[in-house]
Amino acid sequence: MDAGLVQNARMVQRQSGPDSRKSASTARRRPRQSRALQTSHALQEAFVRLLEERDYGAITIREIALVAGTGLGSFYEYFASKEDLARVCLHMRSKALLAILRDAAQADAGASMASMAGTIVDAMVEAHRAHPAQWGSHYLLERHLSGAEAYRRMYERFVDAWAAALAAADDAPPPPRLRELARVGHTVLYGMFAHAFIGAVGRPDLQALARQSRLALHGVLRQDPRD
Repeated sequence: MDAGLVQNARMVQRQSGPDSRKSASTARRRPRQSRALQTSHALQEAFVRLLEERDYGAITIREIALVAGTGLGSFYEYFASKEDLARVCLHMRSKALLAILRDAAQADAGASMASMAGTIVDAMVEAHRAHPAQWGSHYLLERHLSGAEAYRRMYERFVDAWAAALAAADDAPPPPRLRELARVGHTVLYGMFAHAFIGAVGRPDLQALARQSRLALHGVLRQDPRD
């Protein structure tokens, strides 16, 4: 996981309450002290690094512990299984993206919805620039490992963030229309990025992805009085 995203993930993990922890995993032990947190983070980072080298199914818990510089016993203090660790990584990576979306929207508050969308696209492109193989694995594993309820909750958080962003624009529509635009906007952007990173052989063309995402979002956000 790249340094910027690791920092965001750690920040949101410290800020997360019990509900978000439960939705991420059924970890056997919640790390509270600094050394315990370091061990948990090391295991998470080892896992995502290994995803750059091989498919999820080929990664073993022993390898994860070895790369993290810890033992199997330490692994099982924090995670019940490899799937449990993967769900935590997915959850924290998604929360880091959510924080990036919110920060980008706040930076462009008061601009038009089209400008806001462009700023969000640029921020998401930068967040995905490093380690494309990890992002491909993230979106692929999300489809296979995220439970339906956890997936719905995270999806709604992104819709909420989009709604808050668009509400701060100078051309924001009334609330019912705003919520609809927020849902479609997130669906479009999520689909664009997931497809780009799952379907790419090697590094996706981020310039094309940014251009196409802006085109799609501008179409969604165009105001039509007949609607």
